[in-house]
Amino acid sequence: MSGKPKVAVHKFSSCDGCQLAFLNLGEDLLRVAERVDFVHFAEAGPVEPHAKVDIAFVEGSISTPDEVARIQQVRANSRFVVTLGACATAGGVQALRNLADGGKWIAAVYAQPEYIHSLATVTSIASHIKVDLELWGCPVSSRQVLGALRALLFGVVPVEEQDKVCMECKRNQTVCVMVAKGIPCMGPVTRTGCGALCPAFGRDCYACYGPAENPNTLGIARRLEGLGLAPDDIARRFLFINNAAPAFHEAGLRAKGEAHGGKP
Repeated sequence: MSGKPKVAVHKFSSCDGCQLAFLNLGEDLLRVAERVDFVHFAEAGPVEPHAKVDIAFVEGSISTPDEVARIQQVRANSRFVVTLGACATAGGVQALRNLADGGKWIAAVYAQPEYIHSLATVTSIASHIKVDLELWGCPVSSRQVLGALRALLFGVVPVEEQDKVCMECKRNQTVCVMVAKGIPCMGPVTRTGCGALCPAFGRDCYACYGPAENPNTLGIARRLEGLGLAPDDIARRFLFINNAAPAFHEAGLRAKGEAHGGKP
């Protein structure tokens, strides 16, 4: 039996995009594989979901009763659990159904809705188990994944990036699209990690990396309103990829309330 640390990559309700962050490492992934055993990573080949591992990376949110039981097992079999991306950390796009009547949607889409076994709400991994590290993003960046893995292998606490996208823009000497062009941008309340990719190409940040530390959501909502966005449009900015993150969820419902006379 190999004495190398064992790593698993588990998928829950998601699109697989964050698992691709591993595969996109290319040659770096091959070098990582020389130091660890990937004992479960269905996207890449090995399948052993019940294996005991040193590090478990988890992609996706919890949306079915089966997933509740499965994530408990992942926690019991893992020394460290790291969540990957918006779905695992904040519900993701599928958590948008928390804002509607899920039962009615299922009945409208499926001819036999009684065979669809879904939870009433979609939730993050940390809502069910202890998570040791959360990596945000939609998708998470390959650089983040590699950095976290290396830190854990060396017994070092991974550094969590909590700067706002605006700070990344300044470091990269990227012209602010909101100040220079009047484009509504979520950068002032969004954590970095993407390298401020969208502003670098002249478009606004759409908050795919979730809320930054101490986000002034009320302030950015007023600024977006000043740039011409209606309350419903402001609500959609918050209730999007990371809609179940508390700071964005509350800000989105507040904007919806303003749009509908105090009724979210």
